[in-house]
Amino acid sequence: IVDRIDDDKDGYITTEELKNWIKRVQKRYIYENVAKVWKDYDLNKDNKIAWEEYKQATYGYYLEEFQDATDQHSFKKMLPRDERRFKTADLDGDLAATREEFTAFLHPEEFEHMKNIVVLETLEDIDKNEDGFVDQDEYIADMFANEEGGPEPDWVITEREQFADFRDLNKDGKMDKEEIQHWILPQDYDHALAEARHLVYESDVDKDQKLTKEEVLDNWNMFVGSQATNYGEDLTRNHDE
Repeated sequence: IVDRIDDDKDGYITTEELKNWIKRVQKRYIYENVAKVWKDYDLNKDNKIAWEEYKQATYGYYLEEFQDATDQHSFKKMLPRDERRFKTADLDGDLAATREEFTAFLHPEEFEHMKNIVVLETLEDIDKNEDGFVDQDEYIADMFANEEGGPEPDWVITEREQFADFRDLNKDGKMDKEEIQHWILPQDYDHALAEARHLVYESDVDKDQKLTKEEVLDNWNMFVGSQATNYGEDLTRNHDE
């Protein structure tokens, strides 16, 4: 893996090479995930997944068989939500997703034209009073349920401060869609670059801003827990790319 990360084959891994590698690993994971489920949905084998095929494969049984009202309710709620996401991913509007469109449907956070859907779904999940905003209590309730009614742990108090200082940008006590997007899809944060910088910083013994193979192997446990090795999975697979 180290040899493959080293794009220019100079014996050193730079932050840039590591960043590019992490992005490749992530992309490959996404496309492998889509390939894995593709045949379950492409029932007529036309190399497209129609909305009707997806609906039938995912919801057919439940909508026909389930008598339980609460189950019926939750599935009926999820169905229009899935349909809305499917139609957003379906750029040519033919109600049949190509592999790329289906990838956008399953992994919307990776596609620019899907960002509004990601924000909308996040808002709908957290906004319990359905006023179109996420207030501080709703934000906390998404992470922590204080069932005993006792004092909140320190990390929750810190999160409340985070909400006030960094989430609620216009200081009106709640997050609107724009603020939610800034929170979950920050424009100024590149997670692959952040991960690459972290790995270099932690493993770069001689502090020359790049890694030798020895430095990587000496700190192997850091890499096994990282996206750079798909959290260790890549160490056990056959490498043919």
